[in-house]
Amino acid sequence: MTPQPIQTSNRLLAALPKKEYEHCYPKFERVELIYGNTIYKTGAIIRHVYFPESGIVSLLSTVNDTSTLEVGIVGSEGMLGLPVFLGAKTTNNLALVQGAGFAQRMTTADFLAECASGDEMTRILKRFTQSLMTQTEQSAVCNRYHPIESRLARWLLMTHDRMKSGKFQITQEFLSNMVGVRREAVNKAARALHEQGLISYNRGKLLILDLKGLKAIVCDCYKIISKQYPDYKKGT
Repeated sequence: MTPQPIQTSNRLLAALPKKEYEHCYPKFERVELIYGNTIYKTGAIIRHVYFPESGIVSLLSTVNDTSTLEVGIVGSEGMLGLPVFLGAKTTNNLALVQGAGFAQRMTTADFLAECASGDEMTRILKRFTQSLMTQTEQSAVCNRYHPIESRLARWLLMTHDRMKSGKFQITQEFLSNMVGVRREAVNKAARALHEQGLISYNRGKLLILDLKGLKAIVCDCYKIISKQYPDYKKGT
């Protein structure tokens, strides 16, 4: 007996026409996104694609044998495994769960079959691709030219937008990976935001205290990335 589709909080899947979603729903498996777990290793064959319903996953690029740099984050607005849609079999990024939640998972073979048979799936995935490309490109500009405090504020706001929460679990190591600087520098930036009353950060727990205050000090990169946050229903 075919299971009845339930409403999904993944915005990409929710934008599919009812019949298209009903067709692909039986092929999904709901899985937990556990904080700190690896979804894809760099260079790994992509055997499943993931549509997060909650939580966030960071896309990290390898800098050297001991360092990585975050190049993008994906939450309920998108999917993981985009290289498959673009014709590749492997990923160049490490995908690491940075905010716990749940996702709908589908095998790569089933996903490609759905893309081949569903015009709306393809259109929506193209829109997400554009959004993620903008995020990646603008993050690279931001990490090159803007102060660490502004870069940290951008990441916090982007994470808040996707998690719908101002409370994060985060390590000092990942904070340094996120903005591409040494731990000492990012800890100094976090302390500065704390002293301004914008955040609270203690023992791996970070809490946004003043959302408006963060938006007041963030660089224009956040606005540029936010404008590309996909509205699948309108096709913009």
